[in-house]
Amino acid sequence: MDNVTIRIPEDAAKIIEKLERAGYEAYVVGGCVRDSLLGREPGDWDITTSASPQEVKALFPRTIDTGILHGTVTVMENHVGYEVTTYRVDGEYEDGRHPKSVTFTRELSEDLLRRDFTINAMAYNPKTGVVDLYDGIGDLQRGCIRCVGVPEERFSEDALRILRALRFASQLDFEIEEKTFAAMKKLAPRLAQVSAERVRVELVKLLGGKRPEMLITAYETGVTDVILQEWNAMITTSQDNPHHLYDVGRHTIVTIQALHRDPAYQAADAHDRMVLDMAMLLHDAGKPKCLTVEEDGRQHFRGHPIASAEIAKEVLRRLKFDNDTTALVTLLARWHDCRFSIKADMDFSKAMRRIMNKVGSENMRYLFPIMRADIEGQHPDYRERGLAKVARMEAEYEEILRKKQCVSVRDLAVGGRELIAAGYRPGPALGDALERLLQIVLDDPEANDAQTLTAYATQWLAEETK
Repeated sequence: MDNVTIRIPEDAAKIIEKLERAGYEAYVVGGCVRDSLLGREPGDWDITTSASPQEVKALFPRTIDTGILHGTVTVMENHVGYEVTTYRVDGEYEDGRHPKSVTFTRELSEDLLRRDFTINAMAYNPKTGVVDLYDGIGDLQRGCIRCVGVPEERFSEDALRILRALRFASQLDFEIEEKTFAAMKKLAPRLAQVSAERVRVELVKLLGGKRPEMLITAYETGVTDVILQEWNAMITTSQDNPHHLYDVGRHTIVTIQALHRDPAYQAADAHDRMVLDMAMLLHDAGKPKCLTVEEDGRQHFRGHPIASAEIAKEVLRRLKFDNDTTALVTLLARWHDCRFSIKADMDFSKAMRRIMNKVGSENMRYLFPIMRADIEGQHPDYRERGLAKVARMEAEYEEILRKKQCVSVRDLAVGGRELIAAGYRPGPALGDALERLLQIVLDDPEANDAQTLTAYATQWLAEETK
């Protein structure tokens, strides 16, 4: 990768040029250099400079002191913020994340030495080109995650780097270098010092990467002993059952891989992909708890969707997910097996309306790719039949939406106001009447008209007041 030219955003290039004209060094640094060399679109363009924070502030009219104690000033250009950080040497780390002190330096080499991995320890500006002191380019070419300097020191400074190594391996489809891997195993217990919010961010990125199977490596290094003990139970629970080929954990990995190939997942935005990944991760989390063994040795996991939902709620709360995400992932874990509720002798349309009532019409778009991926992770003998059933469910779902059939109380042709006008008082009896009307309409969509439903409700009220 000699004589590489990186296309820098115009405003970032102006910041570098202005710093250089003032007599300072300045480079884009870290992930933006890595991603550019890999042909990926960088998300952020961070700048490192020999100028002190006060010198940076003196040069630019609009700045924000985002992390000035650690040398970072955000320079605003055309309503976009660029973090400009002074070259620094970190002092001793006391809390496994923050250095006790930082010392500003004029040497780029000293600044790059404190960074986590070689692929993140490269800098670039148009005049100098790529500054690569630790063979980051070589590691990019080899597909290798390797710590800068001594791995134990890097992980002792910030234990989250252990999880970041797994995340980068997943996102980039790289392998972890031997000494780095050994240090991860040794220092994995230090992840207990890391906040749940920071763990959550890395876990989501790992799951959404090219190699979600790095979760198995997380188990092998002891990382999940600290951050996700539920996964340990899954990876050590076999499934001696005709429908399955893998233990619970490896089945889950295969389903996440299948999910990523699903057109619905690929068309989803980042938030929806995160929801789908977390639901897929935890859809069978209740199986270890529900395991029973028949006399013939066959294993069953009756009731595992309910147990999985309970565990999903617990995990997402522990990792500080927002309430809406927690509720949705929990719902999807609870109903991921809902296709089995439609028996051969049932009215398919009626059964589908009842599923939509339980799951919510707006949530079914998440459930279909999860069900397809779950089937892909099972024994091939059952896939064709299972996928055909899901396809029929999705077609029926679309037809129900097209016909605007009622699947919830809010879709009823009458509401509380109409029942109060018919003689009901606000309270539990009113709610019960609406629910009874819904059950009628779920069975017979044609009954969803105001006159018919009011007649039912009026009759029930008369019977209750006799």
